Amino acid sequence: MEGLEDILAEGLSVVFCGINPGLLAAARGHHFAGRGNRFWRTLHLAGFTPEEVRPENDRSILEYQCGLTAVVARPTARADQLSAQEFTAAAVSFEQKIARYAPLHVAFLGKAAYVGLSGQKVIQWGRQAQTFCGAAVWVLPNPSGRNLAFALEQLVAAYRQLYRAACLQTNPGFDPTL
Repeated sequence: MEGLEDILAEGLSVVFCGINPGLLAAARGHHFAGRGNRFWRTLHLAGFTPEEVRPENDRSILEYQCGLTAVVARPTARADQLSAQEFTAAAVSFEQKIARYAPLHVAFLGKAAYVGLSGQKVIQWGRQAQTFCGAAVWVLPNPSGRNLAFALEQLVAAYRQLYRAACLQTNPGFDPTL
């Protein structure tokens, strides 16, 4: 089974980087297609989209200055089925991809992918001090339905911080209290 096609364009505000595609998403050919995945709902509630996007319309995310990719292309049932070597092997091409498209923000969905790329053992949630190919780095909770450590409200709050930062960067008159 093949991975998912990236949904990217040059100069996006945010590129959301999943760890790798789930089996169902890869089979359907659409990002975050699993019934229990909360990505699209979270994105909408955090302010990125005016309505909840359906997975089959995932390409429409470009209209909102956002893109989608995965660090590792190989689909699995669970992210813990990936090896550290797979992250290492994916690092160079992933870095080239981010450098080519030059988003303002790169949001890693879950700590595993960023740990695998950065080599850091301890990572906090939210904005990181480092940049990645010139983009501000964010580590956000994974919206997978398997991630029971975060309720929907917690996901929305974390993603909303990124939304406000992105809006401030592209629109200095933006009121982040909205």
